[in-house]
Amino acid sequence: MLPPFHGERMRAYEQTIAEVTDAELASWPTGEPFALHPSMQAITLEVIMRAVFGVSDPARRDALREGLAAVLAESASPAAIGLTVGALRRLPRYRRFARYTERVDRLLAEEVAERRRDPELGSREDILSMLVAAEFDDGSRMGDVELRDQLMTLLLAGHETTATALAWSLDLLLHSPPVLERLLAELETGDGEYLDAVITEALRLRPVVPITGRLLREPAELGGFEHRPGTVILAAIYMAHTNAESFPDPFAFLPERFLAEAPGTYSWIPFGGGTRRCIGAAFALLELRVALSTILRSVSLEPADPRPEPMERRNVTLSPARGTRVVARPLA
Repeated sequence: MLPPFHGERMRAYEQTIAEVTDAELASWPTGEPFALHPSMQAITLEVIMRAVFGVSDPARRDALREGLAAVLAESASPAAIGLTVGALRRLPRYRRFARYTERVDRLLAEEVAERRRDPELGSREDILSMLVAAEFDDGSRMGDVELRDQLMTLLLAGHETTATALAWSLDLLLHSPPVLERLLAELETGDGEYLDAVITEALRLRPVVPITGRLLREPAELGGFEHRPGTVILAAIYMAHTNAESFPDPFAFLPERFLAEAPGTYSWIPFGGGTRRCIGAAFALLELRVALSTILRSVSLEPADPRPEPMERRNVTLSPARGTRVVARPLA
């Protein structure tokens, strides 16, 4: 799974992300408030459809987009925990979820079968094609079920998270005029250093995943305590990101703090860490850079609500509570 998310393969996705963002911008209303978060979700879903799934048939792409959106909507609800309880799966809402997933499975199976027959498979750049062509050490390849599982993992892990990070980044920028002004000026010069710092600081203040966990397989000592196998250890990402010893004035939005030095390996962990760090981290950062720069170079945005989201309080809802309502206008 690593090769599609590194090096030259990554650069091939830049144009796709920019094109998808431009297409979404064309649908925005002018001069009237609208919620930005759903629009960011539309961008990230379409990027996955094209860069990850690589679906070229328009009818299948539309059907798959509709099916995936339904699956994502159902799985994003807190009630989705019921899917883990066998007896609850007979309830109407969970039977409906099963129908959605069965439909998506059929569409993905059709796409995989078509990809296996494609004589140009080796020249395609989407991640599904690379997975279909990939061989294990013994020369075998992934089966249909494994391919389906890998694709759905990439969808569920990379859709909502990146959309929420985009929405938070814009929310922070629009409520921090000096930061936005400096970023716009540097985007004009083509310098991406400050953009990277803005994204790094946004992910520090608004990590999409506030905690990450590990299940111990063997005894371990942590914080002066001995922990037995089977213990779940949770790393509080948000608490690490707002530790004043690591980040002075921790609740201030200050991208400049990352211009002098890169974020620390153990103090900045929006993608987790260690050998199980998020495999799509580089792709997510690329998507954030390209989508944000495309948006800010194309339209003038202002917050519909002058009140910023509280910096020192996080709810169970990890996306912006007000959906990041904005007003978009043509650039002067």
